[in-house]
Amino acid sequence: MQKSVENNAGRHRHCLLVLATLGSLFSLAFTGAAFAAISGPCSECHTMHNSQNNQPMTFNSSATPNDTLLKATCYGCHAQGGASALVTVGADTIPQVFHTDTIDLAAGNFAYITGLKGSGASDSKGHNISDLTGIDNTLYAPPGGIVQYGHDDGVTVNTTNLSCAGDANGQHGCHGNRYSGEAGYKGVRGAHHTNLGGSLDPATTDEDAGHSYRFLLGVKGYEDPDWQYTTSATDHNEYFGRSTPIQLGCATTSCHGAGGVRPPDGTMSQFCATCHGNFHTIANGASNGIGPDAVSPFIRHPTDLSLPATGEYAAYTTYNVNVPIARITVPTAPSGTVTPGSDAVMCLSCHFAHASNYPEMLRWDYTKMIAGGGGSGGCFVCHSTKN
Repeated sequence: MQKSVENNAGRHRHCLLVLATLGSLFSLAFTGAAFAAISGPCSECHTMHNSQNNQPMTFNSSATPNDTLLKATCYGCHAQGGASALVTVGADTIPQVFHTDTIDLAAGNFAYITGLKGSGASDSKGHNISDLTGIDNTLYAPPGGIVQYGHDDGVTVNTTNLSCAGDANGQHGCHGNRYSGEAGYKGVRGAHHTNLGGSLDPATTDEDAGHSYRFLLGVKGYEDPDWQYTTSATDHNEYFGRSTPIQLGCATTSCHGAGGVRPPDGTMSQFCATCHGNFHTIANGASNGIGPDAVSPFIRHPTDLSLPATGEYAAYTTYNVNVPIARITVPTAPSGTVTPGSDAVMCLSCHFAHASNYPEMLRWDYTKMIAGGGGSGGCFVCHSTKN
């Protein structure tokens, strides 16, 4: 049963109340500079004792201190619910994942789930981060999960424990070192200070999420310096992929290792497959995946697979920021050229990571992708002859 718009509004009002003090501290100016690791006075983010003149120093005035001496949680910095997708404090620009700006950043906007922005509240529009958007009342286990690994039935991962950077047991988040054995935000601890930025190719043994693409442990890629606040064919994130998908699973190539949960080859699609394995992997004993091999026909749309260099796919040669592709070598800079036969389709070619204004976090309205209808964009960027 879908949760009501009224309940979403109540949660949103509570969120804004908690964040109001923090929001008043930020300027909405955007300087256009390149952003890397956090800089400036430590006191902008941290408090030693959560007390000054007998008053708490947390941004929501809570007497209960936060982990790692922080003045705010992930939401307090990155989900203020304001009018801008970028806010600044001191020398640092902070990307927002919950806002009403007309521009959304690369991963999308959780505000579509609550109805703060877009065509109306809906759980199906994104990943429900329970503390921010409320518990998902449509799904429990992640769709496409592999039941033998506890993903399909929600034993390990479910929509009530999903968080930004790990729950009280250091797991069930996306950012940081999942299953690090440390509680709460400790899985992402230190990442803001070691964030390298630009082209990222972390070592397979590296446990510092700050060395990985957008703090997604083990993921490789190129980070656009303004999180795609501005975009063009030559101004965007670059993603890493494979020319052929692998057989992923605990009995084959596993995403579980001594250094935490990570994609075996560092691709974005493999990262998504750590929860949604059926949608991304070649069939194995526990999953029928996309099919028995990487050759059409498929039973599910493939990812980590190079676009064919022939037929309808050969027409996709200029990078489209609404249908991003992945490179099979770690990108060092954005490129406006797409090379069929090499560049690969990935999960983010069709979906946003956080949320969008369309069901299933899609980048476009799937109901308007009508074969033979003369449409453009969306599916027809790759399937160029089917419009």
